[in-house]
Formats: sequence, C-alpha cells, structure tokens
Amino acid sequence: MKKLSIAFLLSITVVCGAQTNNFWTKKNDFAGFKRERAVGFAINGKGYLGTGIDTTETVKNDWWEYDAALDVWTQKASLPGSVRRNAVGFPIGNKGYVGTGIDSTESFVGTVLKDFWEYNPLTNTWTQKADYPGGLGTGVYFATGFELDSKGFVVCGKTGDDAYIDDVWEYKPLTNTWLKRADFPGGQRYQLSSFVVNGSAYVGLGADYNTYLRDIWEYQAATDTWIRQADFAGGDRGAATTFVINQRAFVCLGVDGGLKNDLWEYDPFLDTWTARASYDGSARKGAIGFTINDKGYVGTGDGYSGKKASMYEYTPPAIVGIEEQAASASIRVYPNPVIDHFTIDQNNVAANTYAIYSLDGKQVAAIAATQESEQRVERGELASGIYLLVAIDENGMSTGTQKLILQ
Repeated sequence: MKKLSIAFLLSITVVCGAQTNNFWTKKNDFAGFKRERAVGFAINGKGYLGTGIDTTETVKNDWWEYDAALDVWTQKASLPGSVRRNAVGFPIGNKGYVGTGIDSTESFVGTVLKDFWEYNPLTNTWTQKADYPGGLGTGVYFATGFELDSKGFVVCGKTGDDAYIDDVWEYKPLTNTWLKRADFPGGQRYQLSSFVVNGSAYVGLGADYNTYLRDIWEYQAATDTWIRQADFAGGDRGAATTFVINQRAFVCLGVDGGLKNDLWEYDPFLDTWTARASYDGSARKGAIGFTINDKGYVGTGDGYSGKKASMYEYTPPAIVGIEEQAASASIRVYPNPVIDHFTIDQNNVAANTYAIYSLDGKQVAAIAATQESEQRVERGELASGIYLLVAIDENGMSTGTQKLILQ
C-alpha cells in the first residue's frame, strides 16, 4: 500500500514505477549574498527576496527576483523605505507587499517601522501605502504576515526590545485601509510562522518572551474566528520557514535553543503532520521560503557557521500513476458517472477517510468514513470532470481507489 494522505498525483496516463520524490536539489546561491531575517514570496511564477541582515551586520533594503526555470537571480529596484529586518512580506494578486520591521541589528537602538509598500513586478516600481496601525501605533517587527481572501494580514510581533503584542490587522488593497481583527488567541509572541492552505490561514510557533511554542491556530477570515488545530509535530520552535504546495503546507528549519534542519508536511483535511526529507542544506533559522510550479524553495538564514546564501528546491512526495493505483484495490462506487451523489460499498474497504483528488493532483475533498455497510456521499460543489477517490486507513495508508466521473 502507498501513503496517500500526504501525496499528490503525478499523472493519470503514465505509470511512473516506484518514484516517491520527497527530495531536495541544490540551486544557485542567492545573488545578494549571505543573508538572514529577510522576506520572500512568489508572484506569477517568480520568486522575490529582499531586506534582512548581511554578513557585515548591515541591514538591507535591496530586492531580488528569482527565475526558477533558469535558476538565475536578478537585482530589482530597492525598497524605497528604510532598511529593515524582520519585516513582513506577502503577495496579493499580481502585486507584492512589504512593510514593518526594524532598521537596526540591535533592537534597543533601532527604530521600529510601520511603513507599508506595494511592489509591481511588471513595472519594477514601489508605491507607498497606508501605514500599519497596530501595536502602539509606532510599528512592529518579528510579526508574521500572509494573504487570505485577497487581503493581507499582520499578526503579533514586537513593538520594542521587551514589548510584545497579540494584534491581528487586515489590510485591504482595494481601499488601502487597515481593519482590526480578533486578537491572536495564542497570546503575545514573536518569531511566529504562518501559511495559507485550503481557504484558511494557520498561525503558530514562535516565542512568548522566553518560551518557544508549538501550537497551531486556524484563522477563518469570513467569520474572524480562530480554531486550535493539532500542535506542530516537530516540537517547540521559532523563526521557522513555510511554503505550500497544492493542498499541503510544509514547515522546516527554525530554532528551539538549537538550530533545526527538519521538514514537516501538514494535511489540513486530516489535521495531521508527517515528517519529510530533512533540508539538504545546513540547519538554520530566519530563512525564507516560497513556491514556484509545485516546488518549494528555501534558503538564506543563519546557521551555526554564520549567515547563509544557499538555496534548495524541494520536490514533494508523489505516487505512481492512476492505473497502478486502480489495479491494486478497487472501491465499488455507484452510480458512476455521478450526477448529484454516489454511494460507496464499504463491506470490503478498510477506510478511516475518503479523499477525492482532481487530475492535477490536488485534494479537493476529505470525507470521514462511517460504520455503515454503504455510505452516501453528496457531490456538493465539485465541478464536472474526472476525479480519483482514495480510501485511507487510520495509519494514512491507501487501501483502495476508484475513478469518479462527475457529469
């Protein structure tokens, strides 16, 4: 049997043998040289990285674009605001947004920043936007930021050398306005991590004053509510790096008193964590991560021997083609083709959950199995097309598959 709760499909027409993927590949070093505490994200198939601290302990405001197809870095227009570290950065649509942070390596002498900037990659230009209003109104650093529902969010962080907040602020680019949202329920902290998957944001880890944490909280923007989810299986840590591929999130690196090089995959449908291939570079904290064409890219950061410029590409787990899966154990499903619902014959299926995958390998639904001999499943809002239904047992193993045709 093959692990499917954390897999995606490579192909529906080609049997790929025993390929499992789940490996790292060395790429060209970041051309801005060794760096930590920068910001990074991807827009329209290109990666972007800038700000942070270099090996001379100089705080930066430069900006670089990464072309994954060519494995080439190109310097772009620098952020016109102050130099900064521990800022927030995220894409919204075709634009990037960078702001907040602090302008010194030493927080007790630095100026905490609240300015906020929009980057247009088509014109390579920056436009100043409304200042971040949270905290004491004087800015924040060591916060985490993400995009959800075409809005930006800035969560927690530090407002001074020993001052922390649990603020959550939403930025709406259409009106260039900020809105206070429900405070982060995990309390005041910094060095958090966040990711967005399956229509929700997930925020956690970091430190509250002197204690590293492992809790993870799901945020739903439509209702402005927080729900605690399974703790991060990699343990307490701060300054970790995240990226998302299809419907799975990945968390790696960071610090828990010592530096980390592990990688963990999160399944939002099952609320479970699975260990993956450790980072091929050295252990480090304060690195950046982004996703391009279903590959993760992680690099820079601070390791035991100092700051890093190295970058690595992550290829996630994959399974063999649909024909081999279907041949291994077929689930009886009727009617198929499906109009508004289908029924699963569970008499010979060991299933804890049923997952439905689209042909591009994205999990589009997860259904808890019942104890009945037959289980009716409503089609819901699934579009017409061909899907793969996969039975998954309590250990996360595939116990059967069936092709679904939705009319």
